[in-house]
This record gives sequence, C-alpha cells and structure tokens, in this order.
Amino acid sequence: MKKAIIVGATSGIGRQLAIILEENNYQVGITGRRAELLEELKALKPGCFIASAFDVTNIQQVPFKLKELADQLGGLDLLFMSSGTGKINPTLKPDIERYTNEVNVAGFTAVADWGFNFFQRQAFGHFAAITSIAGTRGSRQAPAYFASKAYQINYLEGLSQKAKKLKYPIYITDIRPGFVDTAMAAGENMFWMATVEKASKQIFDAIQNKKGVVYITKRWRLVAFILRFLPRFLYKRM
Repeated sequence: MKKAIIVGATSGIGRQLAIILEENNYQVGITGRRAELLEELKALKPGCFIASAFDVTNIQQVPFKLKELADQLGGLDLLFMSSGTGKINPTLKPDIERYTNEVNVAGFTAVADWGFNFFQRQAFGHFAAITSIAGTRGSRQAPAYFASKAYQINYLEGLSQKAKKLKYPIYITDIRPGFVDTAMAAGENMFWMATVEKASKQIFDAIQNKKGVVYITKRWRLVAFILRFLPRFLYKRM
C-alpha cells in the first residue's frame, strides 16, 4: 500500500483527491487548519485517514507536523500540496497581499522543501502541487496571487532540475488549473469551469503518469500559450 500526505485536505480538490487516493489503495494523511473538517472526512471512511490539523503559515511547525504524519503512515510516496489562498484585491489591501504571500510563498516553500529533502534522503518520492494558470502573467486585480503562483511554478521547475541531477526516481508535478468550482473561484462570467470531481480525477491521472506539468482541464493549455506570447503592450491594456 502506498502512502500519501495531502496538505490542504479540508475542502475542494484536496478533499476529493484524498478520497480518490484512498479508493486506489493509498493510505492517506490529511492536513488543514480546520480540524472539524478533517474529522468529517475521516468519518466518511473510518480507519482510512490519519488527520493532523495545522496551519502552513506556522513555518516552524510545518516540518515537525509532516514528519509526524509520515512516521504514523510508516513512510511516504506522495506529498500533495493543495493548500493555497487568493482574493481579488484591486485596492491592494495590505492584509490580503501579506496573507497571500504567507500561504502561497512562505507556507508553500516550507512544505516543498521538507518534501524534497525527505524524498532525497530515501532516494524516491513524488511531490505534486497545485499552482495555477494565473502564474503565467501578472494581474491588476490580484497582484500578490498571480505573482505567488508564478513563484510556485518557478520553484517547482527548480526542484525538477534538482531531482534530475540527483538521478533518483523523484518526481515533481506542477498542476495548473484554470477555473474549478471551489470556494476560491470567485467572480462573474467564468468559463470552462470544471467540477471538483473532474479536476481531481485528471490530477490523479497526472500523478499516476508522473507528468511534469499538467493543465486542468487540458484546454487551459491553449489559454496559457496565448497569454505567454501576447505582447506586453497589449496585455497591459487588458
């Protein structure tokens, strides 16, 4: 039986992926800030999940909590980072920008570094993380969110390079969703909205196939391509 930890399993994709992994012969450690939601997930399939409530913005606590979960699981094959935050912030409220970076930059880095070091010591493993198509370019509506996702994308690319140099079977998967029907998908006139179930199934398939980069759903690859090559003078007018 394989072992997995999902950071951010209280709702949305993280919660649904935990269920999919359990159904596919994984023993799963689930984490998140809200202990009551972890307990609700555990109650769906008693005895199938090991829960640990903690906040990724508590940087000093992250490595201890993850190690504790890995020890309880008896090993670790997959670490999945689903925890993240993002709000529309056109007026640049400092508390929103600060918290976005605390979660998406500092918290993400703490989890990613612990996972990579753990897998390097055991000479195998898989770290997968949800970034976003938002990391392709900047945004006047949510500067910190879009910038933090660009940070995550580049960080994962760096870890992929490190893994390649090590020549161990360590895999990094960068998952870039477009719109998924979760609490974070706030706004009007959203298109190509995927259900949590569909998105989670595609993510599971990408993990199983050890994909390096995957867009959820696949059609968002076209949007990313257009955004990447759209001239700066045109993009600034959007």
